[in-house]
Amino acid sequence: MAEASSCDMGSGCEHSGPEGSAPASVLPGTISRVKLLDTMVDTFLQKLIAAGSYQRFADCYKRFYQLQPEMTQRIYDKFITQLQTSIREEVSEIKEEGNLEAVLNALDKIVEEGKERKEPAWRPSGIPEADLRSALAPYFLQQRDTLRRRVQKQEAENRQLGDAVVAGRRQVEALQRQVQAQQQAWQALRREQRELATTLREPE
Repeated sequence: MAEASSCDMGSGCEHSGPEGSAPASVLPGTISRVKLLDTMVDTFLQKLIAAGSYQRFADCYKRFYQLQPEMTQRIYDKFITQLQTSIREEVSEIKEEGNLEAVLNALDKIVEEGKERKEPAWRPSGIPEADLRSALAPYFLQQRDTLRRRVQKQEAENRQLGDAVVAGRRQVEALQRQVQAQQQAWQALRREQRELATTLREPE
């Protein structure tokens, strides 16, 4: 599964990266960071599936498994497939938002080029911590803005759901009042009918 899925994610195979540039070449025997990331994701999925084996799934729903073993197997297969797809989509989204493929390929290229240099590596400020912050800060700010947009969207959906619930409660309360009024009117009509029947039965 690890070999196939790395190509499915479109980052470990021999084709262009997200910006159309070919992956950086690496020396024989070395693994590019993009392929390493894909391998890590595949390994994680393998261990996740192994931890959540079908036997454990069946044990959790033992009574249903005893009644419908084939249905339990289909549900488990569907669950595992959707879980893998969801994780891969989330990883792909993170890679696209952070432009990770281009960054990792550029890092591979820098590392390979740096192996041939004898002098110390040049840094913009000369302070590794400051350079690291300046490189990572834009990415984390972008992630923060993305999370804020998601939170705002979720809050808007929650408000809409809350308004719908309140409107539904009001409709139910209105229906209850209407039913109660009809019930009272019916009881009053019944009393009048009984009184009229009693009056008609009384002797003159």
